Amino acid sequence: MALYELVDIGANLGHPSYQKDLNEVLDRAKLAGLSKIMVTGTSETISHECAKLVEKHPGFLYFTAGVHPHDAKYWNDGTLEALKALQENPSCVAVGECGLDFNRNFSPQDVQKDVFAKQVSLAVQLRKPLFIHEREAHEDMVRILTEVGTSLPPAVIHCFTGTVDEAKKYLEMGLYIGLTGFLWKDRSDNGVQAGLRSGNIPIEKLVLETDAPYMYPKINDKKIPKEIKDLITPETSALHKVVEYSLYISIKSFQFSSFNRNEPCSLAAVCELIAAFSGRDPKEVARITTENAKRIYKLQ
Repeated sequence: MALYELVDIGANLGHPSYQKDLNEVLDRAKLAGLSKIMVTGTSETISHECAKLVEKHPGFLYFTAGVHPHDAKYWNDGTLEALKALQENPSCVAVGECGLDFNRNFSPQDVQKDVFAKQVSLAVQLRKPLFIHEREAHEDMVRILTEVGTSLPPAVIHCFTGTVDEAKKYLEMGLYIGLTGFLWKDRSDNGVQAGLRSGNIPIEKLVLETDAPYMYPKINDKKIPKEIKDLITPETSALHKVVEYSLYISIKSFQFSSFNRNEPCSLAAVCELIAAFSGRDPKEVARITTENAKRIYKLQ
């Protein structure tokens, strides 16, 4: 058995890299302590694929249905009704991944804002949580979410990579923050690491995710401060103890998770990184974030 119960609120398990060994990936996730995984829908097509995927793993896999800002340019007259139909699926727990990405602008910004606003309205109508993507679009994000006022349902800024000030604004609005393995490389004075150290990004408002196959948590990177690395070294950490329970998991060597393909089983590393930077017990971080995820998304 694993030391923690963990919930991964965002994993792109429909990615082609998982086609040949998805069952093994899920087995490793369970052995690492994951009790639930939310599979991310990023377009109408992918959301339908997610719905089919989770049917094979009821009670363990759930999914979201939405249109990512990268795909906003493909929104058509039938997209909204298609998303509504997907949201009727009992395993569909959120509207999204939706939002704004002004960093890459794969869709025009005006189109992104329009498509995001439509999905926010859908979430309000259905009273479903929002799974939100935001990159370099904080002001427009705040404006669109603020326009719905007190009707805004529970919402998570997934894979947060912004500043402490931006996080504080989202928290003031009642939103939750999703953190990934991105944490290991964010060394800005006003970034996520700084927010965890200061308590401005409190554990009580966090949920955990891998964003697999992306956002690999490189816990052995030489740029991670020594005092933090000492808290997460495989010899002393709970990650090492996971290895003792299973021949299939080796967080120490990162046998199954890498820059080439991250896996949900690495969520334990994300948990320990957060605990180290915030000065909290990793078991406490796991408990609080798991409770948050189950409450926000009504996971049974």
